[in-house]
Amino acid sequence: MGRLVALSLLGISLALLGERFLALRNRLKASGEVESVDLPNCHLIKGIEAGSEDIAILPNGLAFFSVGRKHPGLHSFAPDKPGGILMMDLKEKKLRALELRISRGFNLASFNPHGISTFIDDDDTVYLFVVNHPESKNTVEIFKYEEEENSLLHIKTVKHELFPSVNDVVAVGPAHFYATNDHYFSDIFLKYLETYLNLRWANVVYYSPNEVKVVAEGFDVANGISISPDEKYIYVADMLAHEIHVLEKHTNMNLTQSKVLKLDTLVDNLSIDPSSGDIWILRIQNILTEKPTVTTVYANNGSVLQGSSVASIYDGKLLIGTLYHRALYCEL
Repeated sequence: MGRLVALSLLGISLALLGERFLALRNRLKASGEVESVDLPNCHLIKGIEAGSEDIAILPNGLAFFSVGRKHPGLHSFAPDKPGGILMMDLKEKKLRALELRISRGFNLASFNPHGISTFIDDDDTVYLFVVNHPESKNTVEIFKYEEEENSLLHIKTVKHELFPSVNDVVAVGPAHFYATNDHYFSDIFLKYLETYLNLRWANVVYYSPNEVKVVAEGFDVANGISISPDEKYIYVADMLAHEIHVLEKHTNMNLTQSKVLKLDTLVDNLSIDPSSGDIWILRIQNILTEKPTVTTVYANNGSVLQGSSVASIYDGKLLIGTLYHRALYCEL
């Protein structure tokens, strides 16, 4: 009898593991094929060879690129080179991406940038928020962009126990932001287990110098985060659930869910067109209505770009970044 019970338990365990494995493949879209959707006026951006995981564009056309992300299990074309922040002026005729100098005292050797966001203060000071993973840790770095020197002055490193696995950030003040945790755990093995079991423990945290709190939870893998042009809604990409969550922002900075948009693709970083409010990951128009319009503007099977992670728009110009590969510039 004992052997029969043990055999039954083993069978149940194997069946459960098999079901979870198939479910994970579906969440990862592992068996899907990409049908290319081309644009006529595109070219690769010189100077970006090892990833441009996130892109943020200022109203004046200056674009920041987060480059050189390193992650366990993820390929890198520049494994021995630290990450950095590049800039491109989209108003120039001859576009080029140049690395910004960062002020002394900041540990450049371990710089491992991930998601980024900008904030412009009332006095026109530009702040750049960067999710950083130095030596596999989790911090948010706050820089001030110094236009005359074309450099970044490091202001502050934010660490907190509520940031076990920070992915992306959206700035809402000079030292205030929302951030996504793509996992509940910081340990790499526990992260894989969490994903495999689909625990949906990922969350969104609000940070200010006076208060830090979880404001939304229950995500599979909370990834990209952004804010609507009127600053009334926060958008969160749940990557493996293939969803965009629309969250209403309240005066106390808490969030409540307004709607969820289901998509048929993995979703990473979110960029907002400030003039139309369109969300770029695909192109999502009128997301607050009952029937948003979803359009695939560009898709590639890996022959040009591998592992796209972000699309940002400025004045008819589209920038597409990747996890570890190259970046693309297109004129729409």
